Amino acid sequence: MHIHILGICGTFMGSLAQLAKALGHRVTGSDANVYPPMSTQLEHAGIELIQGFDPQFLQPPHMETTPDLVIIGNAMSRGNPSVEYVLNQGIPYTSGPQWLRDHVLQGKWVMAVAGTHGKTTTSSMLAWILEYAGMEPGYLIGGVTKNFPTSARLGGTPFFVVEADEYDSAFFDKRSKFVHYNARTVILNNLEFDHADIFPDLAAIQKQFHHLVRTVPNNGLLISPTNDKALAEVIQQGCWTPQQQFAVIDNEKTEQENSAEWQAKLLAADGSAFAVLHKGEKVAQVHWAQTGIHNVNNGLAAIIAARHVGVTPEHGAKALEQFAGVKRRMEMLADVHSIKVYDDFAHHPTAIKTTLAGLRAKVGDEKIIAIIEPRSNTMRMGVHKNALNQCCTDADDVLWYQPANVDWAMDDIVNKSPVPAKLLRDLDELIHCAISLSEANTHIVIMSNGGFGGVHQKLIEQLTKHAL
Repeated sequence: MHIHILGICGTFMGSLAQLAKALGHRVTGSDANVYPPMSTQLEHAGIELIQGFDPQFLQPPHMETTPDLVIIGNAMSRGNPSVEYVLNQGIPYTSGPQWLRDHVLQGKWVMAVAGTHGKTTTSSMLAWILEYAGMEPGYLIGGVTKNFPTSARLGGTPFFVVEADEYDSAFFDKRSKFVHYNARTVILNNLEFDHADIFPDLAAIQKQFHHLVRTVPNNGLLISPTNDKALAEVIQQGCWTPQQQFAVIDNEKTEQENSAEWQAKLLAADGSAFAVLHKGEKVAQVHWAQTGIHNVNNGLAAIIAARHVGVTPEHGAKALEQFAGVKRRMEMLADVHSIKVYDDFAHHPTAIKTTLAGLRAKVGDEKIIAIIEPRSNTMRMGVHKNALNQCCTDADDVLWYQPANVDWAMDDIVNKSPVPAKLLRDLDELIHCAISLSEANTHIVIMSNGGFGGVHQKLIEQLTKHAL
């Protein structure tokens, strides 16, 4: 079968394309912007890529035959020339999540990771734990994990790990992606308001999360933290599945944390070491390269999920000690004469705050410079603007970049910042400012969920020249 994918370079759709290719289909795809790293993965898989959505590319002579099926990504909308062509010609089409359910997930033990934050990292951890245990899982992850060569594979056993996104499925199916997956083991990491472009409020997202809860069988498992009010409200709407809850604890435990069935007890303030407790009994210990309380949460949730399919916590802990991380999640890109540059996929004030807190706990009094582009749809709309100025308290200096497509003034964020902050609209000026603020043992964290105009490499090049 010839499958064509509209919007193929998104992390989900690109991963889907690799699964379709592995099933033996001829796979082609088009997108407005065809760029690495996804384009590189797809080309290596032998998938033909087309730049743009001109419908002539969907028919001979540009293609040998008209596609048998078109998978339409959720970034596509009515008015797109290729979408209109598919509809007018009556070419069979479906959404990505529906195709995944029908052609990959049937008969699988699906392990889904959902939540506002940490989906990619936790999915990667869980897939790696199963791989380390010799279980050869299939997986689809919305990012590039360093423990695997690709972001998706079919696997050799019934176990399949999927990053379960709450974003809508397609222009013709406004349900969240995760309701399609028929998951048996589900991690609900956390829940906050996000995706303001499709959800009017938190209650609308909670409704979708409860739709997910309704699909989990009573021989499955629902894993969630003890201290997330929004998730608790979701589960209170009705739950028909056994639950296990977890918490990260320190010396000052709350009553709620103390009652959690699973606990991670910090052995290092930066989260680089922790003990795993089950019903108060220590069952494993982790010493790893990751930092931050958020990653301890992610790791503990992955250990619990892996235990549901037979991996002991001790084995899970050993796997996490070899977890190499995920690209664009506090990924250190360079160390130029004791100035370290990191790339982080920050998409929400909470993500910014927890990431900087983890780095602060790790580096102590060393200087931290945060460079932030509010690029997610929600932040571009200004929904989180009142929270942004308080999310950087662990940085010494903050450089905010105002992109042209942000139509609200970011000046208030700078004016009300509790730490020294500056607003810039020019990338070259931003780079110059970052270098002028840097000194020995400085940590520069570039935070954006996009390419940020290539500022990462430009900064590293300028730091190198400056050092010479």
